[in-house]
Amino acid sequence: MKRFDEYLQAKSDVLEYFGYVTDWVEIPLDDYREYYWYLNGEGMGGEVCYANKPEELPEGCNGDDGEYYAAPIYTQRFLKKWVYRANDYTLICMDTQVDGNKFLGVFDNTKERPDG
Repeated sequence: MKRFDEYLQAKSDVLEYFGYVTDWVEIPLDDYREYYWYLNGEGMGGEVCYANKPEELPEGCNGDDGEYYAAPIYTQRFLKKWVYRANDYTLICMDTQVDGNKFLGVFDNTKERPDG
């Protein structure tokens, strides 16, 4: 059970880094650090777009150009906020719209494309 204790501590450390507090629903963490990404709004109606290469993200994350993924920001009233920016990484509450899956996606800030 030592490994389980280490897992729980590591998870707690990650959530604490972002200032995220679990409330009402346990949303699993997922690793998106390998992707280049663009945040198109941080609230209701917002979405995060991400791709393997920066040139695969279309400007403004709109259109059919590029080979990228997009997920709406998961907005629920029980969450303090939906995007948690820290110095090196950003945690984004995401709704994959596939089989009811929601994730707390961890993205690398050095791969953010602020201009889309």
